[in-house]
Amino acid sequence: MQLVALQLNAQADWLHNRAQIAALLQRLPLERPCLVLLPENFACMGAPRDYQQLAESVGDGPVQHQLREWAREFDIWLVAGSLPTRVPDELRTHTTSLVFNPQGELVDFYHKLHLFDVDVADARGRYRESDSFVPGNDTCVVPSPFGGLGLSICYDVRFPELYRLLRQQGADILLVPAAFTKVTGQAHWLPLLQARAIENQCYIVAANQCGSHDGNRETWGHSVIIAPWGDVLAQQGTQPGVIAATLDPQQTEHIRKSMPVQLHARLTPAWRE
Repeated sequence: MQLVALQLNAQADWLHNRAQIAALLQRLPLERPCLVLLPENFACMGAPRDYQQLAESVGDGPVQHQLREWAREFDIWLVAGSLPTRVPDELRTHTTSLVFNPQGELVDFYHKLHLFDVDVADARGRYRESDSFVPGNDTCVVPSPFGGLGLSICYDVRFPELYRLLRQQGADILLVPAAFTKVTGQAHWLPLLQARAIENQCYIVAANQCGSHDGNRETWGHSVIIAPWGDVLAQQGTQPGVIAATLDPQQTEHIRKSMPVQLHARLTPAWRE
């Protein structure tokens, strides 16, 4: 079983991004089953109006049609990192991760819970995702041949209680599509991801954006696949590319049996209903 992350340099134009993704999919490993993760904002990295124009209803629209086609063509489980999806009676959208099986069926989806409203010491300086997006309210673990897929998006990684809850709900692989900035990524990207892998005894597949983007943004890249013990199995640099690693469910089982931290946990995460 292959775990794969695609690293992109997406811009505001979906057609540009689609061509980039199509080229990277040609470089997938031959082994099947294969789980492929796209980064956050894979279809659009631009201004708020760009997200609004591209937004689709969950389960319908040209971008999702293309995702279905790719899943069928390459016989893969395709997790589309995040796509703007419509919210009834709202100009703002959700930012949504979508899971497609090799038959091209939409299996499940997740709306990003934590929005990136922060100030960063980079060229852009101020990020306010809540100006464009509405936060979700629900967690999502998707059954698959690889085990339970725990869905999250980018800024979520700074909230360990989410990942503990995903683990309690049956996650074996934690998926982190991202558009982590260069400044925050250089400081925190790998330590945060390794911590989430180690403390939850899960694989991490993290697909990031890289390089310069429309809207005066710069992202860190360094997409990575991490084993439940914290080992880095594969990592990309600062350019678009594909990384892959082989899933070993027996390693996960061994780690969890020899160090049963979930059974030892005495405090459950605080979570709003």
